[in-house]
Amino acid sequence: MVVIPSIPESAPFSPEQRAWINGYIAGLMAQSTSATAVPTATSLEFTILYGTQTGTSEMIAHKVARSAKGKGLKARVVNMNDFTQVDLTSLPYLLVITSTYGDGNMPDNAQAFWDYLKADSAPSLTHLQFSVLALGDTNYTQFCQSGKRFDQRLEELGAKRLHTRVDCDTDYEKNSEEWTQNIIQILFSLSGSTSSQLSVSSLPVEPLATSSAYSKTNPYPASLVTNRLLTKNGSGKEIRHFEFSLKDSGISYEVGDALGVWPQNCPDLVDEILKTKNWKPDEIVQDRHNQPKPLRDALIQDYEIHPLLASEANITSSAEVSSKLKKLSPRLYSISSSPKAFQDQVHLTVSVVRYELNGIKHKGVCSTFLADRTGSTKVPIFIQTSHGFRLPTNYDAPVIMIGPGTGVAPFRAFLHERLAVGAKGKNWLFFGEQRSKTDFYYEEEFIEMFTNGHLTKLDTAFSRDQSTKIYVQHRMEERAKELWDWLESGAYAYVCGDAMKMAKDVDEALHLVCEKAGNLSKEAASEYVKKLKAEKRYLRDVY
Repeated sequence: MVVIPSIPESAPFSPEQRAWINGYIAGLMAQSTSATAVPTATSLEFTILYGTQTGTSEMIAHKVARSAKGKGLKARVVNMNDFTQVDLTSLPYLLVITSTYGDGNMPDNAQAFWDYLKADSAPSLTHLQFSVLALGDTNYTQFCQSGKRFDQRLEELGAKRLHTRVDCDTDYEKNSEEWTQNIIQILFSLSGSTSSQLSVSSLPVEPLATSSAYSKTNPYPASLVTNRLLTKNGSGKEIRHFEFSLKDSGISYEVGDALGVWPQNCPDLVDEILKTKNWKPDEIVQDRHNQPKPLRDALIQDYEIHPLLASEANITSSAEVSSKLKKLSPRLYSISSSPKAFQDQVHLTVSVVRYELNGIKHKGVCSTFLADRTGSTKVPIFIQTSHGFRLPTNYDAPVIMIGPGTGVAPFRAFLHERLAVGAKGKNWLFFGEQRSKTDFYYEEEFIEMFTNGHLTKLDTAFSRDQSTKIYVQHRMEERAKELWDWLESGAYAYVCGDAMKMAKDVDEALHLVCEKAGNLSKEAASEYVKKLKAEKRYLRDVY
């Protein structure tokens, strides 16, 4: 029996750092001892289909595959966009890992597979055994809806469950790890090896593949070096530009990635809650890592406190905090810088949320943390890799970018990246906001790029500058002929921003462009857009 060393709890590391180091050691030990210490399965093969909007499901899918490989199992990881490469009619084992974006929406790369499954012509799958891992956010009413739909439909088609569906909130790590261990144990048993040969505790922890030692569970303490207001006096919004130093961190990223930020709640709001509830600040409670901590510190650092701000909140005792409050989760923001243009830095473009409702002041947890409360405090950050939202590798390909509001963030990064690498392809930006005089952020940069020819076309839509509101989708329809010509010449179209309204309106406008300028029927236009998605020429970063 091989004994895997671990970092003792008395070591000067946080629980996340200790877990990461222990996982890393376990992974190394597993690689060096797998030939003798781990029983080999009889080459059972299974397929993992993932649906993802930000890359988390893909990351988990590959993690499952690596863990399975360590047990002699063969896993094939397939993007749902490429589901036609999988013969479901003969497939024995299938794992579905999918997120839900917005309030119940399928990830873009999962839509075609879902359309195939829900069709009346979908095949019988009585031979198939499956399990679903669903990722979501309990702040939405349609929590994990995509995973639930896949789970139900596969059952309707006759497939049998290897394991019950597991639904994960934003802090998905524990549930996804337990699901992975159980699934591998089940598949290992089905491979012909006896279940006694493999226990859950013997499964090595697969450390996440990252660009450095830093990750979601072990964030980098970054210095915030720039905090600049982008909107001007008279604006109805507060949009800020933030720059973090990555010097000597070893962290790398690509344009299209997101930055995760671990925020803290406003101490003033926490003090107001403590006073209203008549709770003792120094009372010891459990933090999000199940470690003892003073109540005030736990409310600032570990839990979502907005339920406590509501008068109808059903939390009357401080002892209920750890069991009834949702754990504080990191916020993800589209990165607005290119590492080639801004070395050792990463930039964000953030809308700061402040409002009053029913006499109660509300603050965006992370946006006001960055805007008001960082100062000299280090900000815990990590890179969330986006495997799908990428610039074309062909530098000559035209690029269309549609990013109203803070949705312009990744396109600022795209433009700086294309400039840094000398890409010759044409660039077209659609940007929208309320007023040109107060809300045209990065105006100087974009105008300079347009003047020197790097930005081939710049279309703006300022909704409040005229009596009739104009949005980016209206500009798209006005430019239908030219947009169609760009698409026909091989352009890549990107959309970033609000999923609930903007992304749907833009998608509808794109279909209308195909109908109007391409002389296509509604059905043919729909097929054209589906083809763009399949070719990864229509990509969305929506939330």
